Formats: sequence, structure tokens, C-alpha cells
Amino acid sequence: MKTVAIAVAAALAVAAASCQGSDGRGKMPEGTLAQVGLESLMRSDLIAAMPAGLTPDDSTRFAHAFIRNWIDTQLVESVAAEGVDMDEVDKLVAQYRRDLIMRRYRDRMFATDCGGEAYSDSIVADYYERHSADFVLDRPLIRGVYIKVPDESPELAQIRRLYRSTRPADIDKLEKAVLGAAIHYDYFRDKWIDWEQVEARIPYDFGSEPADYVRTHRNLDVSLGGFTYLLEISDVLPVGSVMPIEAARPVVEERLTAERRRVYDAALRTRLFDSALSSGRLRLNCELE
Repeated sequence: MKTVAIAVAAALAVAAASCQGSDGRGKMPEGTLAQVGLESLMRSDLIAAMPAGLTPDDSTRFAHAFIRNWIDTQLVESVAAEGVDMDEVDKLVAQYRRDLIMRRYRDRMFATDCGGEAYSDSIVADYYERHSADFVLDRPLIRGVYIKVPDESPELAQIRRLYRSTRPADIDKLEKAVLGAAIHYDYFRDKWIDWEQVEARIPYDFGSEPADYVRTHRNLDVSLGGFTYLLEISDVLPVGSVMPIEAARPVVEERLTAERRRVYDAALRTRLFDSALSSGRLRLNCELE
């Protein structure tokens, strides 16, 4: 903590020394590091922005870069404002602010009223069955075991003997063997994953059409760059297959949430409209239907 305080103090001292009176018009108000027009950069702004853990030299460099960036931003903004329709900019900013307020309010209300509601298996299954054509695979899914082990690991021979076995006793032995030896160990015989997730972790040439590899191969045992990569593929769903419901569930739930959100937003808008109209806060002199 003392080192951080020294670094910040040193940076502020250097920054203040290099900025104070540098415009030739005398000293600026106490705590001010730079001014552009009516805008001021305060010492407190620099303190708030400075990352923790910097050395005194790094703190000084950060301070100089931060101050210069602030000055450049102010100068560009002031010059650009002269050639820009600021009324139009103000309208866009105001509209963005309104949209942001609406979004934040609707997000909070939706999270409060609906955020904790989970989807039952029957709801997910019903949507999945009605939209099964949307879940056709464009990449294969696989189940199996993937392991990355250093070539010099004393456990490698045992891991090689066990990783393809489906016997519970062998699986227990495998998990104990890889505990302190493996760099990566993924057991996914009980769930489907995207083939590309595994392929991307193995620096192996799977050919011009890597997805075709899983159709003709079930095992890989290769040493590359000092590591042995072991892959056992127990099941494959090829391109063109319908995604299993357990793999499709996250997508289904995302779509159900989007639909629930649309319905909720419409109801919220109607409720606010009716409440404002009945209380007199909203007055209309036109027909909206």
C-alpha cells in the first residue's frame, strides 16, 4: 500500500510540475491539472483513473498519457463541434438517454416479475417438437473423453490403458491418474458437445474437412509439441441430424425468454398507458386505434 501511495504521489508531482502554468497565463486553480476552454481536468480525476500496482515510473507514464488523452479529446470535441449540427447531436443524445432509461426500467421490471421463473421439461419439449426443423446440425456433435498429458508424465501409460474403457472401476482409476498429470481432462460421455470445441484444442491436421474425421475415426493418440493428446469418441451426431433436446435446451430457453419478454413488455406498456390515462397524467386529443 505504501508503494502505491508513493507511486501515485510521484506521478501527481510530475504531472503537476509539467502542467502548472504551462500555458503562460499563470497558475490554474488548486487541484487542476489541465484546462481546455471551460472544461477542467482535476487531480482527483487522475487519481480515480490510475490503476493499482504501478511502479513510480509507470505511474508517471500513465499520468502523462492520461492527461494528454484528455486534452486531445477535449480539443477534438471542441473543434468538431464547430462543424457539426449540435442541435441534432443533442436530439440524438436525448433519444439515446430515453431509450436507455426505458431499457433499464423494463429489464428491472422483467427480472423482478419473471426473472426467476424456470421452464418445465414439458414446455421445453413442446417448443422443441414444434420447431425441430430449427435444430438441424450444421456441425457434428460428439460424446467421449479428451485428455492432454505431458509426454514425460509417469501416468501416461496407465492413462492410455484406461481412457477408452467404460467400466466404472476403470473410470475411477482414470480420474485418479489424470488428477495430477493431465493438462486437460474432459469426460463427456454423458453429454453432447460441439466437435469444434475439441478440435480447436488439438494442434492436429484433421484434413480439409475436419468434420468428416469423426465419421471414420473413433480414437486419437498423438504426440505433438511435448504433449500427448488422447481422444475417445463414443458417439457421433453428424451434420444434418436433429440436435438432441438436451443440447438444444439452452437455445430453446433463450427463445422462450425472448418471447416471454416481448409479451411482458407489451403488457407493461399497456399497464403504464392505462394508469397514466386514468390518473389524468396522460391526456389525449386524438384516436390511437
